[in-house]
Amino acid sequence: MRISLTAAFGLGALALGALTLSCSRGTMESGKGTRSEKNGWIVLHLEGTPREIGRQHGTLLAPEIDDALKMMAQFLAGATKEPWSFYRQAAERMFWPRLDGEYQEEIDGIVDGLRSRGLAYDRADITALNGFMELAYYYVPALAARMKADSLANRAPGNCSGFIATGSYTADGRIVMGHNNWSDYVVGERWNVIADIVPEHGHRIFMDTFPGFIHSGDDFGENDAGILITETTITQFRGFDDDGVPEFDRARKAMQYATSIDQFDSVMTAGNNGGYANTWLVGDLKTNEIGKLDLGLMHTHLWRTHDGVFIGSNFATDTALLAEETTFDTGDSTNSPLAREKRWNQLMEQERGKIDAAEGMALEADHGDARTGTVAENGCVLCGHVDRDSRGAPWWNEGPYCPMGAVQGKVTTAALAGKMKFWAHMGHPCGEDFIASAFLAQHQEYRWQEPYLRDMKAHPWTLFAAEGR
Repeated sequence: MRISLTAAFGLGALALGALTLSCSRGTMESGKGTRSEKNGWIVLHLEGTPREIGRQHGTLLAPEIDDALKMMAQFLAGATKEPWSFYRQAAERMFWPRLDGEYQEEIDGIVDGLRSRGLAYDRADITALNGFMELAYYYVPALAARMKADSLANRAPGNCSGFIATGSYTADGRIVMGHNNWSDYVVGERWNVIADIVPEHGHRIFMDTFPGFIHSGDDFGENDAGILITETTITQFRGFDDDGVPEFDRARKAMQYATSIDQFDSVMTAGNNGGYANTWLVGDLKTNEIGKLDLGLMHTHLWRTHDGVFIGSNFATDTALLAEETTFDTGDSTNSPLAREKRWNQLMEQERGKIDAAEGMALEADHGDARTGTVAENGCVLCGHVDRDSRGAPWWNEGPYCPMGAVQGKVTTAALAGKMKFWAHMGHPCGEDFIASAFLAQHQEYRWQEPYLRDMKAHPWTLFAAEGR
């Protein structure tokens, strides 16, 4: 299983407008921070104290953060029937007091950077943006369940297809990790930032992220202690602890400070609020060991191996977690999580001993439908196209032809991660474009997204490296 790869490194032109930033050869600078563009991705280098990192981020990504906040307010109002003021208030009340001090400083720095560009956002906006998945898909349903109201309860979304492999499954016996982000296109087409962060404390981070996030959000990254991290969401999870530590705080802390699988587990479980419940896949280059952490609210389970593969297709493996913390039907083989689990298992046995970067890219682009044994474009293949599916994704409360699916992909190997590098692809990993106008002409029911839904072009796979690597 091979696909042709293109590594293109030309910088895109930047419309700077009234910016007063130092610019050279297509690169924007703010303090020690820099911004450049490659094949649909914005590449950020951020360095310094938490406040400095935040200020660089806010300054360099001001137009994109402004756009993301406007989109998010409109999208969440349509998807959850709650206004942005609701999310601001919830974030300020529940999340802000429980954030680590350095992440409060970083968020305040983002606000500083935005205001230096004439944008009057505040910490409540940026905190709500970072925690939107926890708030919209865990807190809102939990509130409704407490009031016994008809709602999105128990419809936590299933985002992403991912794997991590080592030992006899990979071409060189060392770790390979891959992940594609499944999101509503209006959100996911903006998930196009690669951040190289050199913090004052902890480890250097290289990860994909979203404008204004202090974490990855779809959680694909590596640090210079040799820890690799990704995840896929647990479908139809229920449960939320208002007094817990936000998931985005714990995820960033794990990316920045974990030096082992045990330490990753410890950071993610400490103060767990149940928000954005995931199956986490983690690897340690120092030991060539990989792990899989099902992280619910009441139940967690960690598996580990030096020779094997763990996959993520949006449902938990831990039986107690499945039974007591989700409403997921494990007997329905026609749903996407189970169909993709079956396909993952088929491919992992078929490709055993061959998995490398190129194989990882091909796996993330796969269109095999394990239910029918055919090649398809729908919501049950690894490179998801729910916008082509007449069923939609009812297990995630998504209607027919909902514009969501795989919006980008990433792959790394032990050799690449040891040098702080990974491959990334913006747009459907299979290479298909999504054209918003053509889609909306056929599906008027999604016209409410029109102000912010835009084309999502598929760019070539591109190798990215942390600055100086």
